[in-house]
Amino acid sequence: MKKAFASIFALLLLVSAVLTGCGSKGTSGDGAAKNIKQEITLNAMSEPPSLDPALASDTTSGWIIDHLFEGLYTKNQKGEPVLGAASDVKVSEDGKTYTFTIRDDAKWSDGDPVTAQDFEYAWKRVLDPKTGSPFAFYMYYIKGAEEYNKGKGSADQVGIKALDDKTLQVELKAPLSYFDKLLTMWTFYPVKKSLVESNPKWAAEAKGYVSNGAYQLTEWKHNSEVVIEKNQHYWNKDTINMEKVTWKMVNDATTYYQMYKTGELDLIATLPTDAVAQEKNNKEYKVVPYFGTYMFMFNVAKEPFNNAKIRRAFAMAIDRKAIVENITKSGEKPAYAFVPYGADTPDGDFREVGGAYFEENVKEAKKLLQEGMKEEGWSTLPEVTLIYNTAENHKKIAEAVQEMLKRNLGVKIKLANQEWKTYLETTEQSNFQMARMGWIGIFVDPTVILDYYLGDSPNNRTNWVNKQFDDLMAKAKVEQDDKKRYELLHEAEKVLMTDMPFIPVYFYSQNYLTSPKFKGIVYPVNRYPDVRWAKKIAE
Repeated sequence: MKKAFASIFALLLLVSAVLTGCGSKGTSGDGAAKNIKQEITLNAMSEPPSLDPALASDTTSGWIIDHLFEGLYTKNQKGEPVLGAASDVKVSEDGKTYTFTIRDDAKWSDGDPVTAQDFEYAWKRVLDPKTGSPFAFYMYYIKGAEEYNKGKGSADQVGIKALDDKTLQVELKAPLSYFDKLLTMWTFYPVKKSLVESNPKWAAEAKGYVSNGAYQLTEWKHNSEVVIEKNQHYWNKDTINMEKVTWKMVNDATTYYQMYKTGELDLIATLPTDAVAQEKNNKEYKVVPYFGTYMFMFNVAKEPFNNAKIRRAFAMAIDRKAIVENITKSGEKPAYAFVPYGADTPDGDFREVGGAYFEENVKEAKKLLQEGMKEEGWSTLPEVTLIYNTAENHKKIAEAVQEMLKRNLGVKIKLANQEWKTYLETTEQSNFQMARMGWIGIFVDPTVILDYYLGDSPNNRTNWVNKQFDDLMAKAKVEQDDKKRYELLHEAEKVLMTDMPFIPVYFYSQNYLTSPKFKGIVYPVNRYPDVRWAKKIAE
């Protein structure tokens, strides 16, 4: 997605607290901080499409939700999974049954206790076909979950059961070594059963919204700002430094850059390209790896991208090095595969082991284009429109790709842009030929990247379905031998990259400017910054 959970998610795409704040102690700055309002203003760039954990599929929504809710597991400042709303977990000898104890002091923001029934209800709500959750497939590791979600089983057959108010039992189809990491994802957050049942639109406005994490939603001016404030009923509230967080929704990069410079914003991401060079030596400038891939999706059900040779021709005609060096300029790496760098395997980094699946070659691209057109009986290539969500950098990249395709292939494409929420709806309906997207792993593992192109993934908007790919992914998810698991994932990626229902452009990195008035902000590799432990040390 930009975000996606485009861009997601991924984004793409870390929550709650067990450790204390990071601010240094005994300094004059911290002494002064006692009288400083602990408030920070961020920029979401656009309206979050949904603040319902069951429906959110993008990193904008996820960024806010991660501050509002807490799952059975959460992440500490190092990005490690630790127990959150659960105080204890017991795992059966065969590794398939997890029994969680919900904290006695786990409460909703309205003061009511969080129960095991809330978790059971929330997870089964995600799986309920009527809910239409785009991330329901992340629960398919659970016994009976896939069958229920696909209308082939009942809720009672799903391996999620509240044994009593404080005990939740979860049965998996097979042992899963990264189950604790998976449970830090917002899709697995609880929702208050009585609230959601009584008000289907509970997550549409700040009034009546209830959460169980470090913050509660206090204001939501649609398309303008979201405000959250410290949840006084949160069991771990004493570790939360930041009292109030405001997200503005300013999409224009030049505008939000100026707002940062004038102090209206305390932190911004994705600097305007023209500003990167002048800010690189600024102590406030920061670049962090981001476990995700920037790409252009093809709708393989629409001409001309129903032809694999034409898809590959487009991919081979784009100069990625020029894009990352002249447009994005933040240390991104050109992408010739889907899974980014950063996932360790027994044989080394997954991307380094897998290598590149194609190379830029204009001569070969022209040949493939002509062969593809001949196969389809076309003397002229059908008209192509590339769509992207409104943002300066996306526009510049789209314009560069437009020029490259014209120069290298003699193909003229049109460009069109839409606001983020509308854009997600357009692509979800497969109402496009070629579209910008980004995918961020919910944690650092090739599986969560490759899952994007599963045939039954709601996030796969390309109409590309490949049984061999799906079968390899299914085998990898139950394979207990780590080395074999990664081999299966490499095979799956090879199938994907052979058909190429998308163009990988680059592997993300993320740039930020952060006010020196703040310390203790966490910059995860698959989410936007976590500010729960941030501390304002100066006005």
